[in-house]
Amino acid sequence: MIQFNASLLYTIINLVVFYLLLKKFLFKPVMGIMEKREKMIADGLQNASDTQDEAEKLKAEYEAALTGAREESIQIVDKARVDAKAEYDRILSEADEKAGTMMETAKRTIEAERQQTMNALQSEIAGLAMQAARKIVDEKTENQGNKGIYDQFLEGVGEAHGNTDTD
Repeated sequence: MIQFNASLLYTIINLVVFYLLLKKFLFKPVMGIMEKREKMIADGLQNASDTQDEAEKLKAEYEAALTGAREESIQIVDKARVDAKAEYDRILSEADEKAGTMMETAKRTIEAERQQTMNALQSEIAGLAMQAARKIVDEKTENQGNKGIYDQFLEGVGEAHGNTDTD
């Protein structure tokens, strides 16, 4: 059996005092440190979770902004194409108008030059005809001595020549 003697009682008292001292100076500070570490780890995990949520939110915003920017760039390119096509059409129509105007001017110029050439040729032909007629009339008048026929012919040719200049 177990004997109860004074040494056993001192040992039990020593153990109780030792336990109380350990509890006060060792267990409470260690438990406090453990609780602080546990709280710090929980806070770190919460911060990491919050940061991850915020990062996912920012990622979604960036993706939405990127999609918007892509759509906007497509719209800008389409608008630029439409504007370029309109400018091309405008320049082409202006060129067609200028070409038409130039063609009309060229036609009028050609017609005026043709008319001038025709008038000049008619005048030259009339002059040549008058010279030929003078030669013929001079030969006849010398042969016939008929000055009146010569004058009458020259007046007729002169009137015809004057009428062609006014046409």
